[in-house]
Amino acid sequence: MPRTPASRTDQEARLAELHERLAAAVETLVTGDEWRRALEFSAHFRTRSFNNMLLIQVQHLAAFERGMVPDPVPTYLAGFKQWQTLERRVVSGQHGYAILAPRTARFASTQPTDVGSWRRLAIGERPRPGEAVQPKLIGVRPAYVWDVSQTDGRPIPEQPAPRLLLGEAPPGLHDALAALIREAGFALSTATDAAALDGANGRTDFVQRTVVVRSDLDDAAQVKTLAHELAHMRLHDTVDGATRPSHRGIGEVEAESVALMIGAAHGMDTTEYTIPYVSGWATTVPGKTPVEVVQATGERVRRAAVDILSLLPTEQVSAGDPPGLERAHSQAHSAPNAAATAPPNRPLDRVGSRGLA
Repeated sequence: MPRTPASRTDQEARLAELHERLAAAVETLVTGDEWRRALEFSAHFRTRSFNNMLLIQVQHLAAFERGMVPDPVPTYLAGFKQWQTLERRVVSGQHGYAILAPRTARFASTQPTDVGSWRRLAIGERPRPGEAVQPKLIGVRPAYVWDVSQTDGRPIPEQPAPRLLLGEAPPGLHDALAALIREAGFALSTATDAAALDGANGRTDFVQRTVVVRSDLDDAAQVKTLAHELAHMRLHDTVDGATRPSHRGIGEVEAESVALMIGAAHGMDTTEYTIPYVSGWATTVPGKTPVEVVQATGERVRRAAVDILSLLPTEQVSAGDPPGLERAHSQAHSAPNAAATAPPNRPLDRVGSRGLA
């Protein structure tokens, strides 16, 4: 059904409110501890984009403070109809958390390799003979998800969660990270102490293709360092075509943030992770506001961590989708591919919507 002018105006108003709420959430990330807490939350809901994670976080906390939900952090998130497929229903009076969802349209072309040849199909229109068809992102729309605590019905099975002692590394994680480093063509070795690495815990040399990690660290610290160096390899290896960060401080923030997410996804204690003061490194990029830098860095970190986690054959905490809802998982991974598109009549630099799931 075509949208009426009134419905378009209502949707644009809801989008404007969402983006104002998102900007306010990003502006609160001014300290390393607040950034760390945001990343911990993102690690538990890593199928959601960084922007949507922030929107969910602030709305759920507000619901908790109003006494609408029992815990300050959600457990499982899904849409209204998705909960119905799991034989659960949203409890009357519970409001969903507004997020940004992709809005797509079908496009057709007889010359798919020619970017300018694609034409948008009307609703119900069939392609002409010989035309290829594919959906493309044309904007964003408001969508809503509910936490499991806002629903009732068929019980949700408890998922096992890894439990670790202080200094203990998750089973198999050290070897799995080391294997990824070697598979990328880097030689991995150890140094006896920090003095051999000029005070660092680890070092990656992109020219010599080597990674060195201190051997005198406890198991958890070694795993954290391996994850940090692997993040550098995947995000900052200019020899392999990656983009060098505009400021060294941001590169270190990205690597440590990816390591934190990988640790959190395995139930590791993240209190020892050190993230430099956010309002410091976020102001170092010329031509970008701190809000834009934080949003871009957060989504870049989330994607890198999710990519690494998908390659690890280790036991990990839930990613935030209810058990049995495979469709939600696949949808959440498809949306980020349509990144950096602004909704109609809203400039991209205001939106910052990279990854919309």
